[in-house]
Amino acid sequence: MTDTREAARAPLTFPFEDIPAFGEPVEIAEGIIWVRFPLPFLLDHVNVYFIRDGDGWAVIDTGINTKDAIAIWEIVLRDVLKGAPVTRVVATHVHPDHIGLAGWLCEKFEAPLLTSLSAFTESRLISLAPNETGSRQFFDFYVSHGMSAEGAGIVAIRGNEYLQLVHPLPRSFHRLVRADVLMIGGREFRVLTGEGHAAEQVMLYCHEEGLLFAADQVLERISPNVSVSATDPNGDPLGHFLRSLRQLRQDIPADVLVLPGHRRPFRGLHTRTAELEEHHEHRCDLIRKACSDAPKTVADLVPVLFTRKLDAHQMSFAFTETLAHVNRLVRRGELQPVLKDGLLAHRTLTRD
Repeated sequence: MTDTREAARAPLTFPFEDIPAFGEPVEIAEGIIWVRFPLPFLLDHVNVYFIRDGDGWAVIDTGINTKDAIAIWEIVLRDVLKGAPVTRVVATHVHPDHIGLAGWLCEKFEAPLLTSLSAFTESRLISLAPNETGSRQFFDFYVSHGMSAEGAGIVAIRGNEYLQLVHPLPRSFHRLVRADVLMIGGREFRVLTGEGHAAEQVMLYCHEEGLLFAADQVLERISPNVSVSATDPNGDPLGHFLRSLRQLRQDIPADVLVLPGHRRPFRGLHTRTAELEEHHEHRCDLIRKACSDAPKTVADLVPVLFTRKLDAHQMSFAFTETLAHVNRLVRRGELQPVLKDGLLAHRTLTRD
């Protein structure tokens, strides 16, 4: 363990203990509001933040494109924002629970979209890709790593339906890049980006007030999903994620108020980033041990990391996150790819 990690053991603290109902505003600071919006998944909510911006409000993330989420938006626009306009929409990353209603809000208020190039282009590509071709690519991807054809057929279609829950984005956007300075109202925010959970995930840091809008890079209690994409099957998102955590510890003070994309705001950034690193190292240990007796496919390894029953949506995440740990260990020279009954598998490399 590094000295930084050993020193980062102050427990997390939660300035807002109570969990607000959907649509109920919580004032984080003067001119900053936190509102929860519903999601149709096991993780049943996403956090949306509002920052006073002149006569209106800038919005950080938007929720998913469902009737339930839009119904909450209509209440928030009327009762929380009191009819004030949305001045700009910041989408932290490509996942539909964060960018799903960005296009809807931009249309409604003629507001600009601010996001990373990765989020904008990937979202546009998903919306334009033929569903049949995309599903076939996912199907082949899952089968090549040991999933049954029946299971892959279900997961490739149902497990990725949520990718379509995005209202069409504007044709143009304002690109956010790491180290940009963004002025919202009278506040100055430095743009940070993180990797692993999503490419170029945008975070906003206000040094003066000690606020970090962390999106899904750092969450309390739960680990953000870190998955390998079917379009980059040998990628190393876990390596990118762990480096991003270390970069946050290096760049941001431990006592900032973390405003995450899910669950509660908290203090204890350095503690939580260290916990997340240890969580993933433990999972790597489990995979190394499982592959030491005989080669294992990713399908063989999913139950090693995920012991509960998984539906198709959850299985798509569990499968690709398991592969992220496998690819990390391959990069580190601790696992070796081999063939097992014609499928790609991995075995632990022993060191003399």
